[in-house]
Amino acid sequence: MTNPPRDLAFLRGLTQSRGRDGFGITRRDALRVAGVSAAALGLAACGVQGKKVAPPKASAAAGYWADKKKNGTVRFANWPLYIDKDGKKYPTLEKFTKDTGIKVTYQEAIQDNSTWFGKIQPQLAAGQDIGYDLMVMTNGIQLGRAIALGYLVPLDHSKLPNFAANAGAKYKNPSYDPKNTYTVPWQSGLTGIAYNPKYVNGDITSIKELWNPKYKGKVGMLLDSQEIANFGMFLLGIDPDKSVQADWEKAGQKLQEQRDAGIVRKYYENDYVDALVRGDIWICMAWSGDIYQQVAEGQNLKFVVPEEGGNIWTDNMCIPKTAQNPVDALAMMNYVYQPEVAATLAKYITYITPVPSTQQLVKAEADKATGAEKKSLELMAASPLIYPSESDMARLRSYRTLTPAEEKVFEGIFQPITQG
Repeated sequence: MTNPPRDLAFLRGLTQSRGRDGFGITRRDALRVAGVSAAALGLAACGVQGKKVAPPKASAAAGYWADKKKNGTVRFANWPLYIDKDGKKYPTLEKFTKDTGIKVTYQEAIQDNSTWFGKIQPQLAAGQDIGYDLMVMTNGIQLGRAIALGYLVPLDHSKLPNFAANAGAKYKNPSYDPKNTYTVPWQSGLTGIAYNPKYVNGDITSIKELWNPKYKGKVGMLLDSQEIANFGMFLLGIDPDKSVQADWEKAGQKLQEQRDAGIVRKYYENDYVDALVRGDIWICMAWSGDIYQQVAEGQNLKFVVPEEGGNIWTDNMCIPKTAQNPVDALAMMNYVYQPEVAATLAKYITYITPVPSTQQLVKAEADKATGAEKKSLELMAASPLIYPSESDMARLRSYRTLTPAEEKVFEGIFQPITQG
């Protein structure tokens, strides 16, 4: 019996605004909600106890793994709708069990980073089992704290040959986790510029267009402080990864000038997509997953990584220090970096896969497919929102890793712009 053609973007549905349809919030919605306000940051900080620890030496990592053994089970905490699913089954997890003998207890336990970290932090601080051996956290404030406080296990990269062989260069040695000491990516997404060709003549290529007076009242900016901060720095030719307070102040001044000139219609959370389609705004900061979904549904929207730069955010697999089955968790990490497995995940998740060679596998599958499935696979394989070009990737930057003291200064500069 053959399976009916599938619209992959529809089946996964992750980039849709499901909150409006009663199915929960999107993966990126949750990321934005986490820590967007100074109050939220303050509350999260209150829950953090303990001292920063020095990065582990190679000998320390080897010492941790020396007596660890495979137990045949792994407990995996992830975000909702963030893995392939068929009814109540998870095909990739079932295949992992068949291939390795390791059984998986999988829970969609993570709704946002700050809430998740607030939940597990007291247990990790006390050295107690959190109930999971593997979890997915986004680069940013909470992951930085988990690393600084010594809550994550340093990885044994000798057990991660698939990561070494198949991960894209952009995903190795990230600024937020040098040498992938504690993390390897699960999936990623982009922040760039989206525009509606119905209202914009010609191609948009520069971030300067977000400051162009001819679009007065028709520009959308994002509410998230880290997102707009990076774009303000890109405008000035500043690398966010290397930025200091003086750079933030300069970027904040440019963003305030943009607001005072009436160029910005609104600082958006998720509703920028509808505004862009309707023509309420013509050009805006945007997330790749949102625009991919709109294009898959037939909307004529464009997305570009500006020539000055764009943002890349990454959800990372990591092992909590109280994991009961770390060897099994490491096996899962290694398993999903096989190109065939990564391609399966990419087809259902439709964010950016950290395994670029999957593109050829998707193209090959599209050549054999028919109907709606062929169309969906061809769209995915050709989309720069799933497979960014090397030139696009070279222009992408992560968010600046902030110390607790820097967080307060940073938010004090950028938050008043969006919420004043």
